[in-house]
Amino acid sequence: MEAATTLRWLTGLRNLGSRLGIDRMRLLSARLGQPERAQPCFHIAGTNGKGSTSAMIEAIQRAHGRRTGLYTSPHLVAIGERIQVDRVPLTDAAVVALAERLRPHYEAIRAEDPENAPTFFELITAAALLEFAERKVDVAVLETGLGGRLDATNVCAPEVCVITSIGLDHQEYLGSTLAAIAAEKAGILKPGVPCVVGQLPAEAEAVISARAQAVGAPLHFVRDRFAAGWPETNLVGSHQRGNAGAAWLACELATRWPFDAQVATAALQNVAWAGRWQRLTLNDGRTLIIDGSHNEEGIRTIEPLLAALRQPTIVVGALGQDRARSLVVAAARHAARLVLVQPDNERACTVAELAALVPADFRGEVLPRTVAELFPSSGTCTALGDPLVVLGSLYLVGEVWARYQGLGVSTAAWQDRLPPKP
Repeated sequence: MEAATTLRWLTGLRNLGSRLGIDRMRLLSARLGQPERAQPCFHIAGTNGKGSTSAMIEAIQRAHGRRTGLYTSPHLVAIGERIQVDRVPLTDAAVVALAERLRPHYEAIRAEDPENAPTFFELITAAALLEFAERKVDVAVLETGLGGRLDATNVCAPEVCVITSIGLDHQEYLGSTLAAIAAEKAGILKPGVPCVVGQLPAEAEAVISARAQAVGAPLHFVRDRFAAGWPETNLVGSHQRGNAGAAWLACELATRWPFDAQVATAALQNVAWAGRWQRLTLNDGRTLIIDGSHNEEGIRTIEPLLAALRQPTIVVGALGQDRARSLVVAAARHAARLVLVQPDNERACTVAELAALVPADFRGEVLPRTVAELFPSSGTCTALGDPLVVLGSLYLVGEVWARYQGLGVSTAAWQDRLPPKP
């Protein structure tokens, strides 16, 4: 009962939404003794690729024999996926224990000024920083949640920063142009701290370059380091090779630690990162691919992978009309049939909204379904076709991944909320 009560309290904070701003996190961190200063870290931002790049940096560092902390979001199935030491996720019991330690700080801050009360995401970030400090990791890898400048993770003092990509996403929070979004991501830059820059549109690169010059942060471009060709990785797609280049260069620039190219090469062939063009096998032998590419830039990166498939059935679910439009149109270019579903999230598009976005010239089948109907039990899928591709929101990918494993759990109660701005 105590654990259940704690989880209800923690997840209930989602109802307040996610609020950008760093002052609340600084206040909470000060009360905790600034755990973010307990170990050196990498700090990764970007519209797409930041999770994969974080996983690659972690893999390289761990392969060098260092104890690692990895903090990412959102999770797919269990909240402990967000906080990992040596790639072992925290158990629910460990998350509960950390939440109970943080609750008195939350209550004290709220009593002084309710506006300063930490959000759900800020408490989870603080839990990760505490865990990494107390387990004495050698290096932490911190992925931003939203943006960068005002993200809770930006209390850190990194060895190296990484900006993987810039595209249009979360415009209601980060701005409606590539330049505005780039300015928010560039907020992670620190004086004297090297920053690795991935493949960016010229408009975004100009903003980041100007910010770097203003704060005195040296920039290192992946395209320059790997002009002769990207590193190889077991993660599928040319975009993942670009992410591998960013991870490699970040580890090279972290001069605090020795870097061995052979170790890095082997590590990049053994990266685990669920939900990114992840190939699974159903009980009947058919191939199921799940991928969380959910915005315009992300869809562009995986279109070559879709084009290489022969008459796939594509299951589509999205959060928000802007994301859904490019997703549905791209899927229709390659699918023999489209299966439209509504992910378990309050911001998810309905099946009717998705159907309205299907191009008029699409000649395949368009089928409405629920996730439960499609994946009724472990390793099964009722949709016709081979291969089957689940594409879109990470919340949808999390639902499918859970059902594929026979867990049948809803991830919605654990996820961050971003209610529309008034």
